[in-house]
Amino acid sequence: MKKLSDAAVSYGSRPIATSLVNGKTLTLAGFAAAIAYPLLDGNLYNLQLFTEIIIISLLALSLNILIGYTGLVSLGHAAFLGIGAYASTLAMQHVYPSIWAGLTASVLSAGIVALAIGVFCIRLSGLYFAMITLAFSQAFYTIAFYWDSVTGGDDGLIGIPRPDISLFGLTEISIDGFVGYYYFTLVIVALAAYLMWRILNSPFGAILKAIRENPERVEFLGLPVYRYKLAAFIISAAFGGLAGGLFAPFQGFISPELLYWTKSGETVLMTILGGIHSFLGPAVGATVLIFLRDTVLNYTEYWKIIVGSILILCVLFAPGGIVGFITARLSEIFKGASK
Repeated sequence: MKKLSDAAVSYGSRPIATSLVNGKTLTLAGFAAAIAYPLLDGNLYNLQLFTEIIIISLLALSLNILIGYTGLVSLGHAAFLGIGAYASTLAMQHVYPSIWAGLTASVLSAGIVALAIGVFCIRLSGLYFAMITLAFSQAFYTIAFYWDSVTGGDDGLIGIPRPDISLFGLTEISIDGFVGYYYFTLVIVALAAYLMWRILNSPFGAILKAIRENPERVEFLGLPVYRYKLAAFIISAAFGGLAGGLFAPFQGFISPELLYWTKSGETVLMTILGGIHSFLGPAVGATVLIFLRDTVLNYTEYWKIIVGSILILCVLFAPGGIVGFITARLSEIFKGASK
């Protein structure tokens, strides 16, 4: 097992700068700022924007379980966002009007679908894995587009409720307003991110990193690579489905566009932009990309051209992503100061 541990940490020991960028202090400071934000800024538009950022950050973090930790690039991850959104909506509208029922349905549905298609996808790797996930994603998009009686077809589903939260039957908390749903989303995503972090920093996560580096060697050590990849695929999908379960009540409307391949492409860009070798990197990428989109849209409708150009520059001059770039610069500063 020592060899396995060595393979899992093949990137070497982290410098002080990395611990500063990814450290608990910075994370807690960011969470505290997020809690205080609605009290400092009463702008409801900005509050909605931050709520979207929080939800999409969870989607990007879930994708990085595959890309950054397992070495599998999925081009169909948005399918789980859409599946979670539809499952959550249908559960709340037709089964039981509870946000907990909706979120449970979103996680379970995405996980079950991932298990069903994962047995085929995980047998492939590299470009072939990317293409088969894209194919499945487009298949789900087509189903959602034409299954009018369930999904509403191209018109989508409207009137998605935000039921009050019942805490052990003692009290009811309203999340119907912007502030209430912002805090609800923040807490759920924070808990999900913490659970994800614990999973990825467990022996299971170490094996995923080893598989990313050298799957043949892991197989030689007697570990079932296929099963670990499948487990990573299901876990990633479940968290992606949870993001969909949060997104549906936030948006109040969902359509098949959530499952379209361009949404998956945006999620991949967020993950790479922020940095795939940092746990919080994809969340940083999601924040930057959504802010860029929102800012550029104030000046032109052709925001994709401008944002695309900026992304090309980032890839050329910061191949490690934003977090990787900052880490490298801080490392140089610390090295220079130590001389």
